[in-house]
Amino acid sequence: MQIPDFSQANILIIGDVMLDRYWTGPTARISPEAPVPVVRVDDIEDRPGGAANVAINAATLGAKVTLMGMTGEDEAAQILSDRLAAMNVHCSFSKVAGQDTITKLRVMSRNQQLLRLDFEKSFAKDDKSDLLAQFESEVQKVDLVVLSDYNKGCLSDPQALIQIANKYHKPIVVDPKGSDFAKYRGATIITPNMSEFEGEMGEVESEGDLLSKVQALQNKCELDAVLVTRSEKGMSLFYKEEVTDKKADPSELSAYHLPAHAKEVYDVTGAGDTVISMLACGMSVGLSLPVACQFANHAASVVVGKLGTSTVTNTELALAVNAQAHQDGGIVNAEQLKLVVKQAQARGEKVVMTNGCFDILHSGHVAYLSEAARLGDRLIVAVNTDESVRKLKGEGRPINNAQRRMAVLAGLSAVDWVLPFSEDTPQALIADILPDILVKGGDYQIHEIAGGKEVMDNGGEVRVLLFEEGVSTTGIISQIVNADAK
Repeated sequence: MQIPDFSQANILIIGDVMLDRYWTGPTARISPEAPVPVVRVDDIEDRPGGAANVAINAATLGAKVTLMGMTGEDEAAQILSDRLAAMNVHCSFSKVAGQDTITKLRVMSRNQQLLRLDFEKSFAKDDKSDLLAQFESEVQKVDLVVLSDYNKGCLSDPQALIQIANKYHKPIVVDPKGSDFAKYRGATIITPNMSEFEGEMGEVESEGDLLSKVQALQNKCELDAVLVTRSEKGMSLFYKEEVTDKKADPSELSAYHLPAHAKEVYDVTGAGDTVISMLACGMSVGLSLPVACQFANHAASVVVGKLGTSTVTNTELALAVNAQAHQDGGIVNAEQLKLVVKQAQARGEKVVMTNGCFDILHSGHVAYLSEAARLGDRLIVAVNTDESVRKLKGEGRPINNAQRRMAVLAGLSAVDWVLPFSEDTPQALIADILPDILVKGGDYQIHEIAGGKEVMDNGGEVRVLLFEEGVSTTGIISQIVNADAK
């Protein structure tokens, strides 16, 4: 799974900007004035937070970012501007006289947050006419708009912004807040966490109930998609696929569930910012929603392993993606295979499939499988069951049973998924999986290959590869028998 060139992304982020301030130091005693720990502060760090953290995340990936929001005319606003300018984020802040820039001060010791102090006053009642005028000017220059709502007043009237963005046909990604999602009507996609979603739609009792409630929300708010982040359960995307079947319901939502990948969680602060920034960057460079969400899920798994509001680099993202790619292979059943293939293809990966007995694995098999793997990103090997091999090869075969044959194949670096099939041919299995490329080894004509017609009818490709000459399982068995006879 290749990391896209996010430098081609050009996004406008508008929302509640804030300054995250960290005072850190050791704690060695309790105050004599009150039963509280005494922190000797030896480090002060200021980080852009809220919508500004979304901007930093996108800029870290290389995207061109414009950030709009409301601040006071104070030192915190200047610190924000300086930090963001250092990350090549173009700031267009509306500064309000008499207001304070929203600041959150965290007192830290031994990697633990002991106290948080919030300095804030809502911008909801402040005049936003200049903000709207500047937004209309900036939105025409970008690919996509992000509304980062922390319920601090900058987005008190999101409809005004959504209507302007829709006027210029710009996709709109919303990180929502509050219990009235109707105010985001007309956006492209919203990304509530499960708590926020249940606050709007009621308690979710099952996966079916979740789908039903998402469908109701989508209809109510005229959304193209909803991404629900679900903590340790990962995230679930519900979206409208392009309908090619005339009998299909164009209003029906497709569901795409992504498991959580984080092995150790240190801090979930800013994880939602990472998800929405990665999603926005992916959409901006033309990724499909499922693929963009796949990257967002991997990015979230990285950032929760860090302390405080953090970002994800392209290198960290690539390592997370590649690590997962090596974990989700192995021996599977047909139902599991269908699911992982669908997910791989949604990520833009090309799936190759082949089949055979593979009784005694030899150099010819290895060379053939390596060549097949080079044709795409994932390789499936369907293996004849023991009874199926006997029908093809006669009594005494296979030498190795199916479990042993599949275990050896699964250990090859070229092979991603292995599964058995018991029919005379794998035609039904191939027709169900529909790989992008079907490969067969030997002297075959394409029309003779089981499942070939179904793959080609689906827009796929069928390839014939030659086995290494002079090497075969039958030949190896013959040599062993002759050696024993001597």
